[in-house]
Amino acid sequence: MSGRTCLIIDHVVVGKHGCATTCDGLVRCHVQGVGERMGSPVESNAAEDRFDWFCEAVSSEVMPVMLSTRHTTDFRASIADLDLGVVRLSTVACSPVLSRRTMAHVRRGDPEHLQLALITQGAFSISQRGSETVVAGGLVLTDTSRPSEGTSIGGHVETVVLQIPRPALVLRPDRLDRLLAKSMTADAGSGAILADFMGTLRTNGPSCRAQELRAMGSIALELATAFLAQQLGDPGEAPAEARAQEIRQRIYRFIENNLGDPYLTPQVIADRHNLSRRGLYALFGDQDLSIAAHIRQSRLERAHADLAVRELSGQPVQAIAARWGFSSATAFSRAFRESYGITPTEHRALSLLPTARKAQKPCTPGTLPRSIQP
Repeated sequence: MSGRTCLIIDHVVVGKHGCATTCDGLVRCHVQGVGERMGSPVESNAAEDRFDWFCEAVSSEVMPVMLSTRHTTDFRASIADLDLGVVRLSTVACSPVLSRRTMAHVRRGDPEHLQLALITQGAFSISQRGSETVVAGGLVLTDTSRPSEGTSIGGHVETVVLQIPRPALVLRPDRLDRLLAKSMTADAGSGAILADFMGTLRTNGPSCRAQELRAMGSIALELATAFLAQQLGDPGEAPAEARAQEIRQRIYRFIENNLGDPYLTPQVIADRHNLSRRGLYALFGDQDLSIAAHIRQSRLERAHADLAVRELSGQPVQAIAARWGFSSATAFSRAFRESYGITPTEHRALSLLPTARKAQKPCTPGTLPRSIQP
């Protein structure tokens, strides 16, 4: 098999997932967009479908990108994804591949994430923003909003990737740009602590409850922020607005982790973060929602989601409301109807209808099925 890459593809065979085999045997797959999560490992698929499956899975878990490999007949890969609330943790293991993300791919789909990757097996070459490095056993930062190129060096590669939304990091973007595609050590100091924590999440995270995972996500973000600040050389320095944003993000995470506490109030939040109540209100004065409104909306969103879960259909509506901090059934029902236009009971009934019936006609408060009309 030739080692060159065809610049002009004159003979192609297009697979059912949009992959093409070039004249030198290199298989390319243009991943078109972001879809639903692919959950089954490549090993379970037929040989001819493995690389196609991998391309779809990357589309689902990461971003649009062009992938290439010469190992379609013996390709092996697996992808696991863990939702940690404010961040996500993805584990990708695969046979040698080349990935290329252009501005066309960025325009097609951009999660606007900074990806902090720990290379746990093998070596990987990555280039972005004029910088290029080879990482083996260390950490590397990339930006999904910029073109990049990466390739496996040698054999099988495994990476654990912390996907961080840009707004969640309080460090200045222009300073973070200095770290893109730079190899950073993971065997000492804050890098070792972060790497160990990412490894522990990968191993034990799937057995945790959603609320526990959200708390772990907050810790992961704090560790990543401290590590990146250390790499920049000034972990104690931050502009006033960045410090204010950091405090806001910390408060949001505290709220997220304590929504089930009916006694969670602005005063409690202020006391916990060594602020006066007036100082707390000033901190959030330019935000879309006040602290009290944010707590209320977050609780309603959690209850709204739980009421649509079939496995929870045996639990009373009030039990779900209480789980998310509503101590009064009347107040919960009123707040729910104000936000969603229907009562919690109506929402549950509509959500649990068979898919075919729900697809027949959109339901609004005026077109509810007769059995659940108020």
